[in-house]
Amino acid sequence: MRLRILVSGVVQGVGFRAFTERLAQSYGLRGWVRNLPDGRVEILAEGDEEVLFHFVKDLWKGPRLSKVEGMELLREESDEPLFDFRIRY
Repeated sequence: MRLRILVSGVVQGVGFRAFTERLAQSYGLRGWVRNLPDGRVEILAEGDEEVLFHFVKDLWKGPRLSKVEGMELLREESDEPLFDFRIRY
C-alpha cells in the first residue's frame, strides 16, 4: 500500500523530517519526506497496510518541538519504484 501524507502544524524547523525518516526506517517502509513551501510536510510511504497504520499513528506524536495539527492521507497507486526511505530536499 502507498500513502501520500500531508502534515500541517508546527512541522518545519523542528526536526520533523529527520524524525519521520528514522520512524519510517524503523518500520521498514520505503518512500521519502520533504518540506513544502506552504509550511506543510509531504510524505510518500509504501509498505504493509497495518505497518502504515502504526506509522501514521506515531507521526501524530512527532518530535518534541513539533505540533501536528492535521494530516491528509491520500492512497496512491505505485508508479515510482521506491527502495528505501530518505529525506528529499
